[in-house]
Amino acid sequence: MFDVAAERYDRFMGTYSAPLAPLFADFAGVDAGRRVLDVGCGPGALTAELLRRLDAGALAAVEPSGAFVAAARERHPEVDIRQAAAEQLPFGDDEFDVALAQLVVHFMEDPVKGIGEMARVTREGGTVAACVWDHAGGIGPLSPFWNAAHRVDPDAPDESQMAGAREGHLAELFRQAGVKAVEDTALAVSVEHASFDAWWEPFTFGVGPAGGYLARLDEEQLLRMKEAAREEFPSDRVITASAWAARGRA
Repeated sequence: MFDVAAERYDRFMGTYSAPLAPLFADFAGVDAGRRVLDVGCGPGALTAELLRRLDAGALAAVEPSGAFVAAARERHPEVDIRQAAAEQLPFGDDEFDVALAQLVVHFMEDPVKGIGEMARVTREGGTVAACVWDHAGGIGPLSPFWNAAHRVDPDAPDESQMAGAREGHLAELFRQAGVKAVEDTALAVSVEHASFDAWWEPFTFGVGPAGGYLARLDEEQLLRMKEAAREEFPSDRVITASAWAARGRA
């Protein structure tokens, strides 16, 4: 699903995750003097934002994809970036002031365990925070794509039932993981695309569930899907994407 070149992921999701990163870091209260862990850092969109706020020595990151770890290390060689899953963080208890997971919880094999691990490595009273696109509310960055898929194939799978992708669910997962004083909100970014083709091409890279779905279509289905997507693509070429965000205390 994410065994792709980092540059392709950047064009697919980085377009939205990069502008989301400062909003999420603000929501989590990240500022100088904190020691922070970036969980599921991917190629490093949130990592880059954190480096604008912190000394490199105050930041660590983990990511399960080897290709993304390599890319993140190349882009941010001064940061301690390790290959690991959220459910098994390679750090001791209470090592961080803040643990963050941007656009990761819905891909964790065990979200409650992953969030629990984030709380474990965060000092008592420190901040645990995560965000997930609002796929269920129809206002995620991939909503035009999945709307088109459902027009062509009403039974097409989508990402609406993934962990944290619907209102209140991310906060519920936090509470199940034992995180205290949980709060949630919505964070939104707007991205203007140069053209329909510029927006459409990254879906053909095979990244994530959307890319995987497209890769399974035959030539005729693909053509129908593309035309349906063209009709769903906003006339002003601007896609506004909302993410659910939750934060609490370890």
